[in-house]
Amino acid sequence: MSHISYSELKDWVFCAFYHKLTRIDKLAGFKGNEYTAFGSAMHSICEKKLLQEEANEKFFIEEFKKNISLLDEDVEINKKLVLDMVGQGKNIIPEIQDALDNYFDQGYQVLFVEMPLMEPIEGEPDYNFKGYIDAVVLTPHDKKVHIFDWKTCSWGWDSRKKNDKMVTYQLTLYKHFFAQKLQVDPEDVETHFALLKRTAKQNRVEFFRVTSGPKKTQNALKLLSKALYNIKNKRHIKNRLSCTAGYGCKFYKTEDCP
Repeated sequence: MSHISYSELKDWVFCAFYHKLTRIDKLAGFKGNEYTAFGSAMHSICEKKLLQEEANEKFFIEEFKKNISLLDEDVEINKKLVLDMVGQGKNIIPEIQDALDNYFDQGYQVLFVEMPLMEPIEGEPDYNFKGYIDAVVLTPHDKKVHIFDWKTCSWGWDSRKKNDKMVTYQLTLYKHFFAQKLQVDPEDVETHFALLKRTAKQNRVEFFRVTSGPKKTQNALKLLSKALYNIKNKRHIKNRLSCTAGYGCKFYKTEDCP
């Protein structure tokens, strides 16, 4: 059965034609870089912390080196940036546990780490929603379940990024399909991002809550259905606003997207 993930939905929102090139035609899109290698290494550290396994600087450096070595050969590596990231990772690691304990200050129990989702989508018999939830914990004092996603970044997120609809839809969709999978009341599930800040001088780990109520969930599911409708009907309309916005599109003015 076919599936769609949040990252694929995000690609479609960026540009339906970009989605076609990368997800259907299988042209190489974003290949990864030093930042993704760092992010993966920090995710591994956080996973070990939650599982109460040893997670020290040596493990982080080995994971980071491994991730760098796995990048495509044509990815140009900035050696100074890599060295800076080693130091930044070392600074973040000691703050992870304290941030967890301070945020969930009445105690928490780890339920799942890297929890897989492959859930049916209502009204879409040919598609499942695929995802991996970084962490799920329970706070015993109020019986609430908390889903959170680790995000590496530079100095942090401003209020606009923290409230960006498309950014927060990741947690909204995870909450919906998590509740569906475990047959729990969505009212008992809360969602959070956990920022791991490379260049911050203090408070390098920041948790914050993202609200995902019924209306927002309905809007996220509508967007998911809209994307699937267009994908299934091969409607791959170019979003010209994405050609040069932000980091731009790698296919802009190439033979694949003239």
